[in-house]
Amino acid sequence: MDISEQANLEGILKGETRRRRSIEEKRRIVEETLEAGASVARVARRHAVNANQVFYWRKKYHEGRLGKSPSSKLLPVTVSDNVESKCRRVGSTSEPWSVGTMEIKLSRGTLRIAGAVDVVTLRAVLECLAG
Repeated sequence: MDISEQANLEGILKGETRRRRSIEEKRRIVEETLEAGASVARVARRHAVNANQVFYWRKKYHEGRLGKSPSSKLLPVTVSDNVESKCRRVGSTSEPWSVGTMEIKLSRGTLRIAGAVDVVTLRAVLECLAG
């Protein structure tokens, strides 16, 4: 245990009042635990937080409920009826692909569509998910 961890523990043992943390601070702590080789217990001690609390914040972070992440930008998507021009293999003279898989990752799970997709139905699903 290094000196900063020991000082944090001593402060906790002396009965310091509970500290309210901002969403940005919670995100920063969680992102620190997501780095390669990071220990949740060590990160928690360094920030004077119970490790169970950090695990709870991590769960909320993965669910997308711990504020907006800078990497959660959505990309524009266009649905076109002109499948032939975009779905041919380079140098191929065969028919356009009729089977494929589409995967859309959301904060609450993953939407996976396999095979031929009805454009109208897909558009309705995407509009419902967009709110």
